[in-house]
Amino acid sequence: MEIQTTRFGNVNTKPGDILLFPSGLPGLKDSLHWVLLADAENDSLGWLQSISRPESALAVVNPRRFVKDYQVRVSQREILPLQLKTPADAQALAIINKIGSALTINLKAPLLFHLGQRLGHQVVVNDDQPLQHVISHQVSQTRKSA
Repeated sequence: MEIQTTRFGNVNTKPGDILLFPSGLPGLKDSLHWVLLADAENDSLGWLQSISRPESALAVVNPRRFVKDYQVRVSQREILPLQLKTPADAQALAIINKIGSALTINLKAPLLFHLGQRLGHQVVVNDDQPLQHVISHQVSQTRKSA
C-alpha cells in the first residue's frame, strides 16, 4: 500500500503496519489511521505518520532514552482502548516538540501502543510529569526523510 506524505514523499507500507487510534489524537481527531516509520539517519527516532493527512507526521522517541526510570501511571480506564491483557503489552513513545531552539519531549501525555492489536492511544499520566522535558538545546533543520 502506498501512502502520500508531504514530509517523506510516497511511502510503501503494508496494511498490517497500520495503527488504529480509535479516539484519534488531540487536534487530529479525524485521523484514526497511522503508520510508524523509522528515521533513515537516527535509529532512536521514529515518525508517526497519518494515513489520511499527508501533512501530519509526529516525531516520536522512546522516553526511557532520556529519562531512564520513566513510567506511565494511568488508570485502567485510560488504557481500555488498547485492549491489553497485561500492562506489559503496552509500549510508550513521547512526542518530540521544538520550543525555540530546544527539543523537548512530552512526558505528561505519552502515546501508548498495543502493537499486537495494532492499537494506539494518547493518555495523560496521573503523576507529575513535564509537558516539555528538554532533550537538546540546539536544534538543526528538521529532517525531511524517513
